[in-house]
Amino acid sequence: MAAERRRRPELEGEAGTGTGTGSAGLEGEDFFIGSISPLDMDSSKTFSSNSKTNGIHSDDEEQDIFAEATVELSLDGLPNDKSKPSTTEPSIKSPPSAVLQSKSKVSQELFEEEETEEDEDQFDLKVTVTEPEKVGDGMGAYMAYKVSTLTSLTMFKRRDFSVRRRFSDFLGLYDRLSEKHSQNGFIVPPPPEKSLIGMTKVKVGKEDSSSAEFLERRRAALERYLQRIVKHPTLLLDPHVREFLEKDELPRAVNTQALSGASLLRMVNKAADAVSKMTIKMNESDIWFEEKFQEIENEDLQLRKLHAVVETLVNHRKELAVNTGVFAKSAAMLGSSEDHTALSRALSQLAEVEEKIEQLYQEQANNDFFLLAELLSDYIRLISAVRGVFDQRVKTWQRWQDVQTMLQKKRENEARLIWANKPEKLQQAKDEITEWEPKVLQCEREFEQISANIRKEVARFEVERIKDFKSRVIVYLETLQNSQQQLIKYWEAFLPEAKAIV
Repeated sequence: MAAERRRRPELEGEAGTGTGTGSAGLEGEDFFIGSISPLDMDSSKTFSSNSKTNGIHSDDEEQDIFAEATVELSLDGLPNDKSKPSTTEPSIKSPPSAVLQSKSKVSQELFEEEETEEDEDQFDLKVTVTEPEKVGDGMGAYMAYKVSTLTSLTMFKRRDFSVRRRFSDFLGLYDRLSEKHSQNGFIVPPPPEKSLIGMTKVKVGKEDSSSAEFLERRRAALERYLQRIVKHPTLLLDPHVREFLEKDELPRAVNTQALSGASLLRMVNKAADAVSKMTIKMNESDIWFEEKFQEIENEDLQLRKLHAVVETLVNHRKELAVNTGVFAKSAAMLGSSEDHTALSRALSQLAEVEEKIEQLYQEQANNDFFLLAELLSDYIRLISAVRGVFDQRVKTWQRWQDVQTMLQKKRENEARLIWANKPEKLQQAKDEITEWEPKVLQCEREFEQISANIRKEVARFEVERIKDFKSRVIVYLETLQNSQQQLIKYWEAFLPEAKAIV
């Protein structure tokens, strides 16, 4: 404290030499960061030297004494400086750490804006799937679809182009993208599932309403599948995607049949993964992943329940449309056999109205299916893909733990050799440790990288999910509103005929 009392007059004298009252208004922290003089340094060193001479501190503590003296002086100067009026800005407006933090924040904001602009430019791409066409006859037949692309991106050779692709080509694209990107934490949108019953009807040439509905359902699902892929900034740059969109002929996709050796192998691998997930218990250190995985599990459960209810609603509307058509025919027959002129005309008009209503119910059933049921079906598959990247993270963590365990065994072996005094084997043990240490670091980096990728992917997935549900629900509500308004018009037009019956 004696050093502090000697220090204070010197500092007040230095403050009095400033220009005007501005230097007197400097706050203690900025004053000592920006205005400390060599004389002050010498004084602090003298204080430290005296303490060492008196035997209070050792040589190793000399630097700590200087740091403590500086901090105490800075804090003691704060109450005196607060009472002085401040009329000008200090020469250093903020500590260096605050300046760096501000610059870092601005740079991050600029980077995010540039990244957003790049994403907007990158998604200047429109892909459509149209014109399903049957190729071949019998059980060897398949459906080919026209994939059209319109873009201004320079990564493509042309602005407007189209190719023909069969369903197995879509499955092959997913297999290649999933094998390459899923292990890195990227969510690869899955294609629609194969349907043996629906495709068998198409192959044998049985053309009915169910076959037409199946083809339209698959066409729309394939289009949404490609649109989600090209919207992904990483997947769009994959050479397999550009090849799929541009190349006239693709190599035949193998191992995509529903009943094949590869399909059975995938089923076995899925069963093995399910068993490993039950046996591997990951010590989760990041609460975000634990909470997010639980949210995804709950969302998957609720989506499946809602999807089942919507499918029931679709079937109900279809049955209602069929029953309305039957009622319309019965009313028409009754009107034709009625002798009373006004009643006969009213019944005939009622039959016409019911036929129109039947068409409305059928259209609404299609809207229920394509706008709601298919959306829910897509996101059930997407949720499975999200869960898949979480499982990949667990596998990456497990590899990291296995490598760490192996390295620990190598070090324990080295310790035993040293204890047993076996120098002839010691060098080999050291070489093995040197070999496994980089593997541990590599696995750790892979785990950190996949964790960072999953965070970004889940954030992007949630943004896209909200956009999809909002746009689709709005369209669905508009179709419901239009249907009800049209229904009111039909009944309002029929009401005078019913009142005219005398």
